[in-house]
Amino acid sequence: MALWGSGSLLRVRDGHEARVSYAELFFDLVYVFAVTQLSHHLLEHLTVLGAFQTLVLWFAVWLAWQYTCWVTNWFNPEAIPIRLMLLGMMLASLVMSAAIPEAFGSRGWVFAGCFAAMEVGRTVFIVLHLGPRHALAPNFQRMLAWLSVASGLWVLGSLREGAERLAIWVAAVATQYLAPMVGFWTPGLGRSRTSEWTIEGGHLAERCQLFVIVALGESILETGATLSAREHWDTPILLASIVAFLGSVAMWWVYFDTSSKDGSEAIVHSKDPGRIGAYFHYVHVTIIAGVIVSAVGNERAIGHPDARTDVVSAAVLLSGPVIYLLGNAVYKRVVYGRFPASHFMGLGALAVLTPLCFFTNLLTVNGWTSLVMVAVAVWDGCARRRVAH
Repeated sequence: MALWGSGSLLRVRDGHEARVSYAELFFDLVYVFAVTQLSHHLLEHLTVLGAFQTLVLWFAVWLAWQYTCWVTNWFNPEAIPIRLMLLGMMLASLVMSAAIPEAFGSRGWVFAGCFAAMEVGRTVFIVLHLGPRHALAPNFQRMLAWLSVASGLWVLGSLREGAERLAIWVAAVATQYLAPMVGFWTPGLGRSRTSEWTIEGGHLAERCQLFVIVALGESILETGATLSAREHWDTPILLASIVAFLGSVAMWWVYFDTSSKDGSEAIVHSKDPGRIGAYFHYVHVTIIAGVIVSAVGNERAIGHPDARTDVVSAAVLLSGPVIYLLGNAVYKRVVYGRFPASHFMGLGALAVLTPLCFFTNLLTVNGWTSLVMVAVAVWDGCARRRVAH
């Protein structure tokens, strides 16, 4: 019975860094599918409205994963109740992800219902197990109040259509992103302070890093799948596939070469790890969005390497690296206390390339952006090593 008690559910804080468990890794597998669904949704709706809808859906997917990540930072995923909770969340996430293509159509209620059930159900589960007197209980009670309001908006939006659904879901996303900024302030319950969020910093950083791997892995899978689907493998298609692969490698290098390890240490040694952890989640939603958009650009370039670059293609091929570099620049500002010059030069190079895109084909443009990412990766890596020595 002790295994099911509230005390046994908490992670043991013994001074050693908590590692990501196999249960958490298994849970993350569903989000490979979610990222794939999002990239396909964007690819099939390459309009301003389609991009905005995909952004809203991505925020929802990230929120579902993010709040679960915080729970498993505090609670032991090897405890049977937490493991069962993760498996239930995994099933709901799978159905929610399957509904993404029609989330703004006939399956909006499925997407919203699964999302709301996860956000409220997970938090109710924790509140009941903690009881009213535990030190963490007020934080989760406040969280439950905010998530209940946001979930109500998600469900309400699913009952509407078109622009009205989109507007209500934007309000729901804003509610959930605003909540931590104001400490989940709730009438009668007060507010939480980040200094009270006794998180395991190394674990939280590793969870974010693993999601970046998930997104990059999906990008490489999509490159292989797009190449495999082509009936004839001529030189431009093979070159486009190689360029897409090199772009993914450069993205991995920019993030993981130095800053991933330093990011873990930044949280561990911070006087306010809860605040740094919150920053990490806000930053990583941008970094991974850049990977998703880049994957769409790769698919378009491999599918039509010789096609002349139009406005839509240029926007996708350039915005992915831009978003990724911006996210990484802010991330490294949090970790190192300054913005890296290499990232600003990379953004400048992409700005210079923008008007030139319309005079060439998709393969060439994707080659240019991949070359910029490689240059940033090499520059940043050399700069960090010089500082280290």
